[in-house]
Amino acid sequence: MKYYKWLCLLICCTLLLGACNDDDKDFGEQGVIIETPKILEIASSSVQLETTLLSAIDVILSKRGFCYSTTPDPNIYNSTIIGKGNETFTATIDGLLGNTTYYVRAFVSIYNGGIVYSPQIEVLTNEGTLDEQLAQYKAPTYADNYSDISAWDMRSQWNLANVHDPSVILAEDDYYYMYQTDASYGNVHTVDGHFHARRSKDLVNWEYLGGTMKNLPEWVLPKLNEIRKEMGLSESSGEGEFGFWAPCVRKVQNGLYRMYYSIVCPGLLNGDGTWGERAFIGMMENSDPANNSGWVDKGYVVTNASDKGLNFNIPANDWANCYYKWNAIDPSYIITAQNEHWLIYGSWHSGLVAMELNASTGMPKKALGLPWADGSVPSEYGQSIYTRKAGDRWQASEGPELIYNPETDYYYLFVAYDAVGVPYNTRVARSKSITGPYLGIDGANVSDGANILPVVTHPYKFANSNGWVGISHCAIFDDGKGNWYYSSQGRLPESVDNNIMMGHVRSIRWTKDGWPLVMPERYGAVPKVPITEEELIGNWEHIDMSYSYGKQKESSLMTLVSEHSVSDGTWKGSSWSYDTDKQILTVNGVELYLQREVDWEATPRTHTIVYAAYGSNNKTYWGKKTK
Repeated sequence: MKYYKWLCLLICCTLLLGACNDDDKDFGEQGVIIETPKILEIASSSVQLETTLLSAIDVILSKRGFCYSTTPDPNIYNSTIIGKGNETFTATIDGLLGNTTYYVRAFVSIYNGGIVYSPQIEVLTNEGTLDEQLAQYKAPTYADNYSDISAWDMRSQWNLANVHDPSVILAEDDYYYMYQTDASYGNVHTVDGHFHARRSKDLVNWEYLGGTMKNLPEWVLPKLNEIRKEMGLSESSGEGEFGFWAPCVRKVQNGLYRMYYSIVCPGLLNGDGTWGERAFIGMMENSDPANNSGWVDKGYVVTNASDKGLNFNIPANDWANCYYKWNAIDPSYIITAQNEHWLIYGSWHSGLVAMELNASTGMPKKALGLPWADGSVPSEYGQSIYTRKAGDRWQASEGPELIYNPETDYYYLFVAYDAVGVPYNTRVARSKSITGPYLGIDGANVSDGANILPVVTHPYKFANSNGWVGISHCAIFDDGKGNWYYSSQGRLPESVDNNIMMGHVRSIRWTKDGWPLVMPERYGAVPKVPITEEELIGNWEHIDMSYSYGKQKESSLMTLVSEHSVSDGTWKGSSWSYDTDKQILTVNGVELYLQREVDWEATPRTHTIVYAAYGSNNKTYWGKKTK
């Protein structure tokens, strides 16, 4: 009897052990299981990891380790580190950036086989001290000349390639969303609709999203022919290429975003020798910009207006006397602190107008009558707030962007000057009232036709680079934490390829007098480590940004020495001083506002110190420290 009991116990144990044998585990097709990695220790520049693997008896493993990247689903073609150990192995990844999310997977390679990966984890490194962050900083590496990746099937690599007339918002999901005119190198984007979008968490790395409007809105051609019928003109077939230009996107409230957009109709107003066909501004809404196909068109907002009645047979080359007075393109949308909604629009024809909107619908507050009258523009189409040349109906200014800064209690009107390709430059004026008058930094009334000063951006060139031209039609936005940014296109000069349209994002500093200074180097998320006086000694590249039509302003040398004097180059013989608290360097009596930014012209790119300033003579100055 005892023998029987012991035999039964032995059989049960044998069956139990057999049930737990690794031979009975499901190791998958490749015979390996890797557990989700565990974080053992984390710092600002490193993380220690551990994981465990199980494999079938007949599987021979050659390597094991971890792969990691700042983008999801890393693989062995990203950064890797070999682990220590066998079934349980560990590794420490060094050289990471502080306060940065990394995606990590463990991997094993099978002898004469494939690669097996673990589930992915996210690792957020510690912030570390500012000095540690600066020491670890790695500048963006993407190429400025993106012609090699300009094809549509390479759009996942575009980042800020193919950007023109951007509009930027910070949404509820903490992404910045950027929308733009239909323009791309080789016109490759036309396969995917209009008003293309991309998004970013850090303003440096951008994910391309594609078009937000798949087809021409159904209302456009009927509305065009409704107006043409009222004018006694024949019906338009709509043949030709419609233009999809200059969207402006704003967050209205949580769960509601609006995009105002321009559509320019093809054809001529009344046959050969007359003025071109009109444009329309329409509007779309979305509850969540992460849903790029969720934009719902709300229809017609406004069109070109004229004070010439039905006298539309004006020769096409009579630029200063063209038929339209207000041109319905380039919308800018602003919501005031009092919840007033305004649309600013216009381009070239006579200047810019402000039209109040219905807050709940986003449509004109006043009903629009016929878009023409004899001797005056119908008042419901808006009121003039700016003209570059009073009395001239053809003026080289466009692309308004209107923002309000509560810290200064001013409205700021940014305007693009001159032709797009090379001469494009940006100006700014301000007003206490949204409808003006807007005054320049010299006190001149630009609402009455005065030239706008200061120059905010201008074609320029630092040493060891091609420089940039065509820098305007901007978006101005903030992060809700007191940091402001300027975004626009930038084009390479004609000597390289003026069809390149790279998106630029730049930081803004505000002067003591409340004027926005755009930094000379593009934003690259350089840690904001306080700038010490000792760092200022040495060579600088200085640019006098005084206006010169179509000319790249090139840098010249300026050397600061420890005796607080300028020993060479620009302002030689003058003295300098430094306000550490305000980060303002004063040279030759000019206050230069400093900031850490990327030295995009260095090889390899790294961080440096830059400055921007408005001098007492209303000149604009840009500069950067050189190594």
